[in-house]
Amino acid sequence: MNRRNFLAAGILAGAGFALPQLGSGAIARHSYKLAPLSSLPEDLKRGRAEEIIEAYRFAVVNRPVLQYIPCYCGCGETAGHTSNASCYVKDKSPVDKPEFDSMSVG
Repeated sequence: MNRRNFLAAGILAGAGFALPQLGSGAIARHSYKLAPLSSLPEDLKRGRAEEIIEAYRFAVVNRPVLQYIPCYCGCGETAGHTSNASCYVKDKSPVDKPEFDSMSVG
């Protein structure tokens, strides 16, 4: 095998690994655990965009992870939030009965 054929074969093989599988119909999406919709209060769900509702559902289940992410909107100074989790669920609320903060409603 000459050098040109070797390089062409390497490029084609690399492209085959980098591209998503064709013919599968869809690109794989990562799905995160979300709290049940019933865990949110009605006033939080009413008239809200689906993305906002999903963010609150995500925050309930993934609260321990969000506690390591700092708040980026500055509400720590104005609302006393300690992390990104505080923007969704109040810090001192129990895990089994979260109290929600309306900061992230929009």
